[in-house]
Amino acid sequence: MSQQITVYTSKSCPYAHRVELALVEAKADCTRYQIDLRNKPDWYAPKVNPVSKVPALAYGGPPVPADQPSPESTKLTESLVLVEFIADLFPESGILPKDPVLRAKARLFADAVSNKLVPAQVAVLIRDEDPEQLVQAYEAIQALLPPQGFALGPFSAADIAAAPFLARIELNLANDLGGFPANEGKGPKILELLHAPKLARMQQYLKDIRGHPSFVATFDEASRSVTLHFLCGHGH
Repeated sequence: MSQQITVYTSKSCPYAHRVELALVEAKADCTRYQIDLRNKPDWYAPKVNPVSKVPALAYGGPPVPADQPSPESTKLTESLVLVEFIADLFPESGILPKDPVLRAKARLFADAVSNKLVPAQVAVLIRDEDPEQLVQAYEAIQALLPPQGFALGPFSAADIAAAPFLARIELNLANDLGGFPANEGKGPKILELLHAPKLARMQQYLKDIRGHPSFVATFDEASRSVTLHFLCGHGH
């Protein structure tokens, strides 16, 4: 099977952003196809992802246009699965460490993002619930970080799991975008709580993420700050 890769993505979706980060980290030669999440093409569900979500990836098969996916290519979904798949295709990328303990730590970090950070984001930014939930989620992520550097030291799958969500949380709050009442300035007030001294390590972590080359190459604030991640129709 060839290593031809087509990724179906959307700039507004943090789950898809994970895959884009991994592909850039791997320096993978691939085709990117933007899916309009408000007007998905008719062929996407039957030919790529039956549940019509992003991200999705077509691997192998003959060279064909991205909007005419071949039945001979393998179709894969779920962002964290795709990140690990890319890591396996390109082991020299370092996306997943070779050491099994560090690999386990990367997965535990991603699990904390999925089960603590993302639910808190939904509760606070979408349902306008107590912002303390987001503060506690930040504290949980911070507790897993080493004194400096990224989650495992070098940038890895752990950071790929977290970066798209952390960036969007901060950007949406700074722009006062969420399920809370408009024109009350609640977003920036919540952001102040997340920038408290007790979360200084998280702020340094965010600064490091924002400066990392693959993040700079894949994050466009103008297109990503205006939508919350529930528009992806994706939860993994």
